[in-house]
Amino acid sequence: MAQGTSGDGLSLSVVIPALNEEDGISDIVQRVLGTRDALRAVGVSRLEVIVVDDGSVDGTPQIVEQMEDVQLVCHPVNLGYGAAIKTGFGRATGDLLAFLDADSTYPPEYFAQLCQSIIRDEADIAIGSRRSGAESHMPPVRRLGNLIWSSLLTVIGNSRVQDPASGMRVLRRECLRQLYPLPDGLNFTPVMSTRSLHEGLKVVELPITYRERSGRSKLSVVRDGTRFLQTILWTALEYNPARLMELVGLGAFGVAGLIGMLLVAARLQGITDLGPWGVFALYAGLILAVSGVSLFSLGASFNRLVAMFHRRPIKQAQLVTRLLGPLPERYFGWIGLIFTTVGAVLGVISLLLGLRGWEITRLWLWMLGSAVFVLVGVQLMLFWMLIQVLDAIDARDERIGEELTRAHRAAGRLRVAQPAMGGPGPR
Repeated sequence: MAQGTSGDGLSLSVVIPALNEEDGISDIVQRVLGTRDALRAVGVSRLEVIVVDDGSVDGTPQIVEQMEDVQLVCHPVNLGYGAAIKTGFGRATGDLLAFLDADSTYPPEYFAQLCQSIIRDEADIAIGSRRSGAESHMPPVRRLGNLIWSSLLTVIGNSRVQDPASGMRVLRRECLRQLYPLPDGLNFTPVMSTRSLHEGLKVVELPITYRERSGRSKLSVVRDGTRFLQTILWTALEYNPARLMELVGLGAFGVAGLIGMLLVAARLQGITDLGPWGVFALYAGLILAVSGVSLFSLGASFNRLVAMFHRRPIKQAQLVTRLLGPLPERYFGWIGLIFTTVGAVLGVISLLLGLRGWEITRLWLWMLGSAVFVLVGVQLMLFWMLIQVLDAIDARDERIGEELTRAHRAAGRLRVAQPAMGGPGPR
């Protein structure tokens, strides 16, 4: 989406969400207004400042009303951090949109650099990163949480992310159509980061200084951290389910395979009495094997449904692509048939040996292996059938167009016989 504009004549709208910030709102607004000269130097000729009061019960709105060159928008009740920013975006008129917190933790003096990066690097979004090397006074607990979120988003988005929860950003107005819908709460920023990656927007992160606010933070580490994690995962699943589900599925199947090999090794050594831990390992291996294949196959199926909905090419989970090549699911019908056949053969042999007098202590492992192979094989074959149906549905419109075109061309090549003039009439 990045456009190669020179930046001449661009305007910037800065949205400041505020909730009970009477002690610091005046200072942060004045600092934002003080960036005009720096913004002009990078090609942003007009600055618009919008304060969205999100249901404050102190003197925040009254203070803003007395300030010049600032628009005030008031929520009658508290609607949430993200809701306040979206209200500000709805009122904004700038070509570039920005936001930062009202508690002076983020330095507005960096807006010029963020805008310059948008213009110079033709980026869609510029983020002020608290984890890119500049001085940061982020508390250790929040630093750890941010590390977890950024690492998770880097893995599932396949692109390096430093600060997915940063509350200081500049973005092009036209990006909103790709970024929305966004949540109303404090998880507004990590969801924006997740959507940015999966929508293919160009995102740059610039280091900024950061200081922790004085007084009590409105962010709950446990409650909001859990919400951040949940919304990152759910948003990623909307775009590329296989990326996340393949990791979990292959991991589960790998653990199940390891358990199976250990059990076989124990059985070959004559061990038949497993004990509590052995029985639990057996139980876990069966569940992990079946659920691992189910997660893997469902992830690929969901990717097709998502691609059909968005009308985009199917995204392949890169780990699977590296291991098995592109679109490996086309072989899963044969793989499932092989697994089912092996399981059935093991089951029949175990039954015949049991009928010949073998004790159950000698047969249980092979019967369990038979069940696992059959269950996994059936799952793979069902998955293959589902993929065939989805591919046929997805290709239907294209096939209709091809057949209509082919019929039209064929009709054009045919010579249509004209009735003879003056021929004998009806008898």
